[in-house]
Amino acid sequence: MNKENQGKFYITTAIPYVNALPHLGFALEIIQADVIARFHRAKGEDVYFLTGTDENSLKNVLAAEENSKKVEDFVRENAESFKNLKNILNLSWDDFIRTTEERHTKGAQKLWSACKKEDIYKKNYEGVYCVGCEEFKTPKELINNHCPEHPNSDLESVKEENYFFKLTNYQKKLEDLISSDKIKIIPETRKNETLSFIKQGLQDFSISRSRARAHNWGIPVPGDETQVLYVWFDALANYISALGYVDESEKFEKYWQNNNFILHVIGKGVSRFHAVYWPAMLMSAGLKLPDQVFIHGYITIEGQKISKSLGNVIDPKEITKKYGVDALRYYLLREIPSYNDGDFSVKKFEDRYNGDLANGLGNFVSRVLTLGEKFGGIDSLTYGQNEILEKIEKTKKLVDEKMLEFKFHEALACIWELISYGDQYVNEKKPWAIADNNEKEIVLANLIKIIEEVAKLVEPFIPETSEKISKSIENNKGIYKVKKSENLFPRSN
Repeated sequence: MNKENQGKFYITTAIPYVNALPHLGFALEIIQADVIARFHRAKGEDVYFLTGTDENSLKNVLAAEENSKKVEDFVRENAESFKNLKNILNLSWDDFIRTTEERHTKGAQKLWSACKKEDIYKKNYEGVYCVGCEEFKTPKELINNHCPEHPNSDLESVKEENYFFKLTNYQKKLEDLISSDKIKIIPETRKNETLSFIKQGLQDFSISRSRARAHNWGIPVPGDETQVLYVWFDALANYISALGYVDESEKFEKYWQNNNFILHVIGKGVSRFHAVYWPAMLMSAGLKLPDQVFIHGYITIEGQKISKSLGNVIDPKEITKKYGVDALRYYLLREIPSYNDGDFSVKKFEDRYNGDLANGLGNFVSRVLTLGEKFGGIDSLTYGQNEILEKIEKTKKLVDEKMLEFKFHEALACIWELISYGDQYVNEKKPWAIADNNEKEIVLANLIKIIEEVAKLVEPFIPETSEKISKSIENNKGIYKVKKSENLFPRSN
């Protein structure tokens, strides 16, 4: 993010389908977005953070039928599970939108009507459809006649009349926007993939489904009750419908039309929709475009893609029950590379928990606070070594740089280097063995200063732990009074 963009900050996640309960893959995305939101709030920026649920897809309908439930009941129950992640994962979103809400239905229909008339036309179409992706597939996208994203699912042959969006009208404009970074795609590899897709030649895409094939579920196409909005045309509109696009509210004008920084946080499987289809739709409707699209990778479970059929779906709620929310947040942010795929296993999780959290941060904080509590009041302005402040400032600068590039794992590595530095300082100075109280006070003041700054630095990542550390340090008129806190991360056996 450039300095001239500072001020307002609108951040969104992709909205997940509610055909199943939340799993670790979406937990990664929503936590990443939460960290970005918290980081920018701490900088004093006006942040608006949105998430929600995609409820109008065919896969939701089929899942409801499998469970012998009414679709509206099924999607409502599962949407609640996603909404409950706010407490389970300690998230700070400002709004949660369900695509079955009236504000969204009207907003999506308004977007359709706002698109240029020459960009929407009706034609007969025949092709193969992947319900998992909710997308028609071309032969060159298939591997052994299967979707590479959903190799265990059969493709559906479809022949019907739909409305199409003239994406071909925006080929050159999209290429220019992305190559020039007017829409900045992060990381560079995803930008190059998107440009390659565009340069191969864009094709118009279907933006409606027959009401019959949609099982009578979805948002009606304005002026044609026989068709419903294609789920992606519908779902992408949530980013503006949640802000009050239908009424052109003050919030919509502030955070969308007149905002200098709009960020979409998404997974690589939906990059085409956000980086190609969505900007074209917005241009057609005469609306502002997003500024950045951050594309993260996938989580595998012990080397395998998360899959209900493989039975390797992990419920984030179960992990937080056993280890606490910050342990899960930390693992996903530190172990999973921001730009690539990463793996989850119980062993890796426990290694990170015991090594970085229990023996690392937890042990360092406990050692220092125990020594500080025994000493009593410590002059917070007593610094014996400028190198301590230099190390802190250098760390803060590095963390800022990494965060602006969404390199969460590298930002955390910088913070943990400061923690290791503090640990080493304790071992070298041995404050418990210093007889001179003035000398001991200087060492303890340095250590408490490190802990105080670590608490601020980790707040976006592990906010509960940050709060616990901060509450253990009281600075009253320049005098530190500390008390030993509860064990932050009890060792896992």
